[in-house]
Amino acid sequence: MQNITRADVEDFLFAEAELLDEWRLPEWLELFTDDAIYYVPSTDVPADSSPDKNLFYVADDRFRLSERVKRLMKRTAHAEFPHSRTRHLVSNVRIRSRSDSEVEVAAAFITYRTKDGVTDIYFGSNRYRLVAENGRLRIKEKRCLLDSEGLRTQGRVSIIL
Repeated sequence: MQNITRADVEDFLFAEAELLDEWRLPEWLELFTDDAIYYVPSTDVPADSSPDKNLFYVADDRFRLSERVKRLMKRTAHAEFPHSRTRHLVSNVRIRSRSDSEVEVAAAFITYRTKDGVTDIYFGSNRYRLVAENGRLRIKEKRCLLDSEGLRTQGRVSIIL
């Protein structure tokens, strides 16, 4: 992973954001390794907390993440049918560390979501552990850290942050 540049990582994260905004969730899911994990901890726990001892909005392994994607793509997912309109903005991308097998990345995000006449703003940072498989980057771990003090009363985290 020594030859991966920040520009490579930015291109990857921008492509991920585009897939999410276009609701191409099955393609987005393919960005994850087979043993990937995806976390969205609640806003009042430390960034490195564990879902074993704390409340997490999302604590999915790859199987659960694939089931979430399947559900969100169905008409019966009432919270997301019709789909929310979203815009994921990614910035401040930094490679925090690297080894021969993976790269740890931090990036700031803002996600605008509009649905039913209400626009919600989610902001925070994402922490990634990326690996290279078959010549392309894949997500081994994504941890979405919300910076807001809480979700709005009607706040729904049915979208993938």
